[in-house]
Amino acid sequence: MSGLLLGPRSAWAQAFPSQDVHFICAFPAGSGADVIVRWYADKLRPIMGRNIVVENKVGAIGHLATEYAARAKPDGHTIYVHGPASLAANQHIIKNSTVDAAKDIVIAGTINRQPTMMVVRADAPWKTVADVTAHVRAKGEKATYGISNPVGKVMGAIYKEHQKLQAVEVTYRTASDSLNDLASGAIDYGMYDNIFAAAQANAGRIRMLAISMPQRLQAIPDIPTMTEQGVPMSLTGGFAAMVPSATPKPIIDQIFKMFDQVTRSEDAKKFVNSIASDPWITTWEEAQAFYVEDIKAWGDYVKLAKIEPQG
Repeated sequence: MSGLLLGPRSAWAQAFPSQDVHFICAFPAGSGADVIVRWYADKLRPIMGRNIVVENKVGAIGHLATEYAARAKPDGHTIYVHGPASLAANQHIIKNSTVDAAKDIVIAGTINRQPTMMVVRADAPWKTVADVTAHVRAKGEKATYGISNPVGKVMGAIYKEHQKLQAVEVTYRTASDSLNDLASGAIDYGMYDNIFAAAQANAGRIRMLAISMPQRLQAIPDIPTMTEQGVPMSLTGGFAAMVPSATPKPIIDQIFKMFDQVTRSEDAKKFVNSIASDPWITTWEEAQAFYVEDIKAWGDYVKLAKIEPQG
């Protein structure tokens, strides 16, 4: 991170941004991640005083975008808007990765804290995690559940391990791809991201039963945690702005202040609450420390979930 020490603070700050800024999204246009990236791009355009171009770099469960962002010129004009937990997970999942998540990428702005959710179809008879557990235990190896990202995979594995269940994991490219299977009963439950879950619950298609975080969300205080329902876990996701670690510290400070200005706004609170999450308001140092610790924690999660390295 030697680049953090380059140049006088005032010179760097005055020069940034000096051109169009590119926001990198790891998932397709129209996805839950894309919604967050484009919402922040719209809010930050007038603050940055530059055009913000959203680029969707899709592939390798988000790792393609991570590699692209890590190799970007470290001048602050390429900002990776993604979930730090996904980088932490992929550090242990992607075989022969060219990116060291702890050394090559740093947090440059915070957006939200969000859970992964256990869900069932809206007309299912199960109202609690215990209800699902009883059903799945009775079905044995015929029980199935859907996941679409590493956090969902780990959440599903922790649940199965704790409850000694035999349910079969079904992986989908996106959570939306599983909706028909969930509705028809082809899969019994899902472990999905908050954006998909909240949208589908609001549309009356699914029921949210529990969240993966250790505490309830202010956004949806009526949805209990998995821990409250007898399955201890502490999986906290969220979105942040990230840049190559060689980016000068004054530029990181500028980006952090810009994102912080938006995240502290009432508009941002309403937006992130609408996708079943809470604003992540913190300092750069605290955000970076959380990110580094999460990378270490994911080593244990991957072992618990028996996830084989990919690639």
